[in-house]
Amino acid sequence: MHLVPVPFVAVFTRSPFLIAEIGCNHGGDLGVAKKMVGVAAQFCEVAAVKFQKRESSVLLSEEEYNAPHPNPGNSFGSTYGEHREFLEFDVDQHRELKIAAEAAGVVYSTSVWDVPSAEVMIQLEPAFLKVPSASNLNNDLLKVLALEYEGDIHVSLGMTTRAEEEHLIESLAGWGAAHRLVVYACTSGYPVPFEDLCLREIERLVDSYGNLVKGIGLSGHHLGIAADVAALALGATYFERHFTLDRTSKGTDHAASLEPDGLRKLNRDLRAVSKALTFKSSEILTIEEAQRAKLKWEPR
Repeated sequence: MHLVPVPFVAVFTRSPFLIAEIGCNHGGDLGVAKKMVGVAAQFCEVAAVKFQKRESSVLLSEEEYNAPHPNPGNSFGSTYGEHREFLEFDVDQHRELKIAAEAAGVVYSTSVWDVPSAEVMIQLEPAFLKVPSASNLNNDLLKVLALEYEGDIHVSLGMTTRAEEEHLIESLAGWGAAHRLVVYACTSGYPVPFEDLCLREIERLVDSYGNLVKGIGLSGHHLGIAADVAALALGATYFERHFTLDRTSKGTDHAASLEPDGLRKLNRDLRAVSKALTFKSSEILTIEEAQRAKLKWEPR
């Protein structure tokens, strides 16, 4: 049998881009938010920190605004609307957070849930803005980001059908924004059990859109850090994990968040495995030459 030699090719692997999603885990306290930025940057050494911006009067009906929080123990207000308002930072506070992030050496960003929030955050000129799964069918929001904003557009695909996914990506491509689009495989649960993570969706997204968009990512709400490393091996290069200083804190997102040591270890593991995901650059690597000369049995 004749074996056809396969050329040895070193694969270029992009360094993983890890985002600490602080979201609303600051509990409405700007000082806590700034502390979280510092910890994420200096201890965890992430690439970016991300917050949230939403306009409750746009997203909630009067009935929804005045309804009680579904989990009163996690509420920061007497109604769901008051709870949401309590956790919101205004544009000047977001500007302070951007300055704090830049001083710490990390990228500042925020999720935008609606058009007014996007228009306000665009003024700060962040490197990227994120569209959460809940808002990814808002065509007006996508259009504003595509046509009025020059940074990257990140979009999560939780709770989204294939047809809806294809439509939103085609829309952004039609507006000339595909080259700055990052799409995230995502399951919208808090926390998500491993059997519902569906990591092979990353392979599908890479196959379907890898040559069209800037990148494919994983927005994870799971426990632990093993699944993120698997996602890297499947082709993800962007990673978003909720971040907290204390998983027992008041609020609905803390239980599905990583504490500082967990996020630091995730960053370490992603970087290490990223370096390892290559083919051999030569049949015998330099590191093997001395061992080969010493140990290798060769036929005489």
